[in-house]
Amino acid sequence: MLRLFVALTLLFINLYACKGGYSSCQAKVKDSHTIRNKTLFIPVSKTTRLVYSRKKIHAKILKYDPFLSLYLIEDKNSFAYPFDLNMRLQLGTAMINDTKMCEGKFVKNQVGLNQLALYSEPLITPAIVSSSCCSLEGVVTPRGIIQKEYIKNFLDSKEIVYGDIGIRVKNEKGRVLICASDPFFKNNPFVKGDRVVAFDGRKIEAASLLMRKILFSRVGTKHTLKIKRANKFITLKVTTKKRYGGGSVSDTFLESQGLYFSKDLLVTKVEKIFKKNGVKKGDRLISINGVRVKNQKELRHYLQKYKNYSKLLIERNHFQFFVNIK
Repeated sequence: MLRLFVALTLLFINLYACKGGYSSCQAKVKDSHTIRNKTLFIPVSKTTRLVYSRKKIHAKILKYDPFLSLYLIEDKNSFAYPFDLNMRLQLGTAMINDTKMCEGKFVKNQVGLNQLALYSEPLITPAIVSSSCCSLEGVVTPRGIIQKEYIKNFLDSKEIVYGDIGIRVKNEKGRVLICASDPFFKNNPFVKGDRVVAFDGRKIEAASLLMRKILFSRVGTKHTLKIKRANKFITLKVTTKKRYGGGSVSDTFLESQGLYFSKDLLVTKVEKIFKKNGVKKGDRLISINGVRVKNQKELRHYLQKYKNYSKLLIERNHFQFFVNIK
């Protein structure tokens, strides 16, 4: 009888959630045990759960996104009514966990991997963002919200690979501007300050939309971008390549060369292609071309400033040495 009662209760929650407001969604969070040990374990099918964690999960991992710290894991204790993704625009949303609810709205959409979405209310973590129909709108993390478009892309993708055309963009006064251009991206035609007007013939008015188009495009696909440089409109053709950095992974442009950093420029990973330069995990980057840098943003700025040649000053156990990058 108890099992029948629980099943009927869950069915009622799923059928009438839109009418019942967010209380029914919170009940669903509780009944599905979405929050475990301060970590999100969101049921997204009867046999799988979506997990957000900066630490490796001890479970059968079906898929992993190192950029957004998302896992898809096998769920042996299946939940009959998983959270779905409704890609239509929702009239209202709320942040929800097993103890709190807070209605609000997105005030800034997610721009690629580095800038997660912002909400109108102080963030509750861990939590989900839900519509009143209990569809999953986002995953709340300490640095912002991973929106449903990225969650859907993760769940739908067989292999976690993001596209890159060698740029990072931002919104500024109603325009989409290139704020960084990758010096290691072969034949990169973009310049910092370019305004992106159109992508594949469609007008671009938001950096969030442009970055989704780039990141979700398959490696090897060709695209046409219309930009405005100074007072001149230019049409550029590019081919999507693999993205190496962003989000939870360092994003200095050196990742494509095999070198990864912490926020304060401690070397966290050295791929085989870069080991010939003598750099090891635990080394610290001090300066680039004689200019001291303190974080990834500053490093990225000076790397694109000196496109043809850069000299990195590395420190290891109080010993300093130079590494040349071409």
